[in-house]
Amino acid sequence: MQKQLLEAIQAHAAEVYPRECCGLVLKIGRKQRYLPCENTAAQATEEFCIAPGAYAAAEDQGEIIAVVHSHPDATSRPSPRDLAMCEASGLPWHILSWPEGDLRTIVPAGSTPLLGRPFVHGAWDCWQVCADWYQREMGVEFPAYDREDGWWERADGPSHYEDRYADAGFVRVDQPKRGDLVVMTIGRTVHPNHAGIYLGSDPGLPGEDSAVHGAGPFLLHHLYGRPSEIIIYGGPWFDRTRLVLRQISSV
Repeated sequence: MQKQLLEAIQAHAAEVYPRECCGLVLKIGRKQRYLPCENTAAQATEEFCIAPGAYAAAEDQGEIIAVVHSHPDATSRPSPRDLAMCEASGLPWHILSWPEGDLRTIVPAGSTPLLGRPFVHGAWDCWQVCADWYQREMGVEFPAYDREDGWWERADGPSHYEDRYADAGFVRVDQPKRGDLVVMTIGRTVHPNHAGIYLGSDPGLPGEDSAVHGAGPFLLHHLYGRPSEIIIYGGPWFDRTRLVLRQISSV
């Protein structure tokens, strides 16, 4: 990293400590510049958030080539959320430990395994593992849906799966077949809040070790707080099912 960029990032980290600093690296012509941004996260000592308006304003100034944030009183080791959001952004992330001063850069891998990914709501969660399966298996792309943690607990809020499935190209069916989206209710919730991919009798995922004991049927899912996995779909999982949805492209 260029010396002037590193010095600007360090100065920003020192200025806002013990909050996390955050910002963007811009390419303007042949030059690179660090643009400090306001951390709008509710718990700014533990995480960061750059407001969409600030991101859009940065794009008006130049090409965004990296995302920057600090880890106050911690190492530069990326958290699961850092890894997930870096992957989602498609950009390198620079992480500065402060006041230690160690800088680490992570880059998106371009493809995250479907199995064993840590849970990060809004980036690596039950919907995202389903969306990634559809992209890899069927070539279906979905927009990046914004979703706040805990949305399923608010009776006056949206029911994302019920409200959006038709616009996303799904139709409701009675009996599942491989590739259908199974929508369930898990825990204390007022809206269906969990989803998985029905795999039928074949748990195979190309390029991944997806061996599962049992005869099936199988379900790929990512439960809150646990790594993504394949389970046998039956018993309590069947009882929790509220919708079985089929992509129009597979009808």
